[in-house]
Amino acid sequence: MKISKLLFLSIISLLLISADKPMQTFDFRIRTITAGVTLENLDDFNSINKAIAFLEKAKTIYTNNGYEVQDIRISTQNLHELVTNKPTEHTIKQLKKIDKILVQNSISLSIGELISGNQYDENLAEWTVELIKETSNINFNVSISSESHGIHHKTIKTASEICLALSKNSKGGEANFRFTASANCPDGIPFFPAAYHKGKNSFAIGLEYPNLITKVFEKSNWENAETNLKNELNKQFKPIEIIGQTLQTSDWSYDGIDTSPAPGLDASIGQAIETLTGKPFGSPTTLSACSIITTVIKNLDVKSCGYSGLMLPIIEDMVLAKRAMEDNYTVEELLLFSSVSGTGLDVIPVAGDISKETIEGIYRDVASLSIKYFNKALSARLFPIPEKNAGDIISFDNPYLTSSVVMKLN
Repeated sequence: MKISKLLFLSIISLLLISADKPMQTFDFRIRTITAGVTLENLDDFNSINKAIAFLEKAKTIYTNNGYEVQDIRISTQNLHELVTNKPTEHTIKQLKKIDKILVQNSISLSIGELISGNQYDENLAEWTVELIKETSNINFNVSISSESHGIHHKTIKTASEICLALSKNSKGGEANFRFTASANCPDGIPFFPAAYHKGKNSFAIGLEYPNLITKVFEKSNWENAETNLKNELNKQFKPIEIIGQTLQTSDWSYDGIDTSPAPGLDASIGQAIETLTGKPFGSPTTLSACSIITTVIKNLDVKSCGYSGLMLPIIEDMVLAKRAMEDNYTVEELLLFSSVSGTGLDVIPVAGDISKETIEGIYRDVASLSIKYFNKALSARLFPIPEKNAGDIISFDNPYLTSSVVMKLN
């Protein structure tokens, strides 16, 4: 394959780091490098191990170029493509063997959708409880809508039962961190738990960069924020893409960058938005700021994949959590923000006694929004907190989650 002289020189400048110069630092990190693999079956440990070897190599190359890589992950084809009929106890035994490899290598895996199409499975919730108990690093989802079949009303019922079962059978309901109801989500998303894979082996990059957005907005106003942000993100992300292109081989293709600005406990998208608006998140102009960010991240000069939308995960973001405790916005408003920008409802803490019908209603709203607009990928990861009511302050054992408040549902 021929490459241009400019691209060749760019690659050389990226890969050859001078020993007499300090390592460059960045205002963002690589949240994940996710490898997508198609397994022959659930005993195909060879493909898992090959993916791990590739990911370790990719991580080393990015690290040597000054980037912090927080996590490496694997996604497979949907579980319903790997099992006959429905998952069983034997399926869990097979996944447990895979999980052992994952734990040994500090890698997470997504097995994608548990069931296909629009169907109700009365036994699936109980099965997921056992899967959570027997494994540590395996994530999964069910699809509640698709452009081809519209809203999956039967699957919504299944998803709501899974959400409640995981809540009731895990400390603090934290098992729901590994499950989501996915709505019209494509393959190739590098973020979990909505990820799944199709086709030949490939990889994608997911980023955590709210601090970079904040830095740009500190020097911007409403008139130039969009232009300033686009210029800076193109500048920062192009080198990441170039490295990704150099990692391509006959065995691994490069899917691109999911340009979603995933937040972290020290990288708040809430703070970035407030920097532009000058007001607490949830106030008027919040939606406008969300729209500006999304317009930019969906129109960058890099190959994009996955969600490429704005993430607003309450209990993963210090500012969003604080504004929730101040009762500054509602779950319904978060869904409104998703209509112009977001990836859906992510890690939303709700009362432990929430009814199945209420969860189904939320899922149905998310599913409806996902098919209202072309190519709108959303997901809903709800956190019913056992023995907690709306307004209660909550905390978690998971180091990636922050204290917040159980949100009210109108």
